[in-house]
Amino acid sequence: MEALPDDDCFAIRQAARYVSQLYDRHLANVGLTITQFSLLGRLKRAGPMTMKQMADVMRMQRTTLVRTIQPLRRNGLVSSTALGADVRTLSVALTAAGEARLVEGRQHWHAAQDEFEHRFGKQRAAALRSELFAITQDTITQDTT
Repeated sequence: MEALPDDDCFAIRQAARYVSQLYDRHLANVGLTITQFSLLGRLKRAGPMTMKQMADVMRMQRTTLVRTIQPLRRNGLVSSTALGADVRTLSVALTAAGEARLVEGRQHWHAAQDEFEHRFGKQRAAALRSELFAITQDTITQDTT
């Protein structure tokens, strides 16, 4: 089935896959996916979070988040601790090894960013970024009203 020229969802998902593959290719040099890199960066900026908080902030399903975090925990890049008596409520935190991997990954993330902007154009990339953030910001605003 061929996509319709006005199929916004298909166009966005196709572009997202393409861009994710570009970033993943660069970040593979440090053993991370773009989702893992983003998660480590979020933990660096925000500090420890519960799985629910992280899923909400990252706009991810909890099951997808668990699959993303498992290799990070196994490799010592994040730690998790139970909050109180309920062992199902975990707090996830960035470890020193995770912070080091994040720093190492930044040069590869920048290389991916540069490659994308070179192919797409800096001004077009900035405009696209602005529009895409506006979509999620509008959704966040609607969710809280």
